[in-house]
Parts: sequence; structure tokens; C-alpha cells
Amino acid sequence: MLVKDIIKEPLDINTDLTNSEKNEKVDWLLNKVGLNSEQSTRYPHEFSGGQRQRIGIARSLATEPDIIIADEPVSALDVSIQAQIINLMMDLQEEFDLSIIFIAHDLSVVKHISDRIGVMYQGELVEINDTDEIFDAPKHDYTKELLRAIPQPDPSGREERKRSRLRDYLDLIRIN
Repeated sequence: MLVKDIIKEPLDINTDLTNSEKNEKVDWLLNKVGLNSEQSTRYPHEFSGGQRQRIGIARSLATEPDIIIADEPVSALDVSIQAQIINLMMDLQEEFDLSIIFIAHDLSVVKHISDRIGVMYQGELVEINDTDEIFDAPKHDYTKELLRAIPQPDPSGREERKRSRLRDYLDLIRIN
């Protein structure tokens, strides 16, 4: 399927818009997510991972929903593209007054994007609270363990690692 058909499909199923109106909306949606209408006649495999996420976001907005469920929307993307997609989603959330259920395992992303967080454990919602409350004062034991598992940078160790690499390098030079 062409990108325009992928984005248009929810409009075909859920609206009485004319084909012309649907095509206009597809172009508008592509522009909203940072793509252009000329790209609508391409196939998804011709796009990068970040561009494919933008296409999926455009499709999800087609019927003007109140809520979007985004399941690991940035997990397969590199960090710079993740940031672009997250910022896009946050901008669209504000512009369209959307609620987004953002499902993710990356707690730094979750903390950045969320107003409220629900923590799942073995298929059950064990804690739900404002983001700051979850990170500052978790209630459930699993939430506490989850937060303890976040790697903490050790600035004091950084200098020692630099010195160690330098010693290794100097040893290598002396050997040669």
C-alpha cells in the first residue's frame, strides 16, 4: 500500500468525506508530522524508521481521536530520532488536546513525556500517580525496585576511568 492509502484507510472506514477531502486531509496530516505531500505516493519500505513512525502518527490522527495508545513508539529508533518523535508527539498532544497512553520500558523517556505514570507488574497495574510522585516517592515495592535499577552515573569514577585508559595507552606505546 502507498503511504497515502495507509493514512487514508481510517478515513475510508470511519468518515463520509469525499475522496478529494480525504486526499486533502492526508496531505495536511503528512505536513503536520513533518513530511510532505509528495511523499504520499511512496511505499513505507522507502522511508527511514523515524519517517515510518511519523506516517503511523499521521494515520493515528486521521479520525481526530481523543486518545492514542502508543506502544513502544520509539524503542527501535536511535536516540536523536527518538527525541524528534517524542517532541513531535508532545507538540501534537498539546495542539490537538490529545491524551496519549505511552507504553515504554525506557524510564527516562517515560519521565520526560508523562504527566502521570502507571506501573505494570505481572499484567496488573500496581501503581498510578503523577510523574514526580512516582520518581520521588514510589509506593509499590516493584516500582521502588524498578527505579533502583536505573543506572546512576558516577562522576567520581569518570576521572579514574580516564586515568586507566591513559595508563593503558602509555603502556601500549612503551611496548611498541
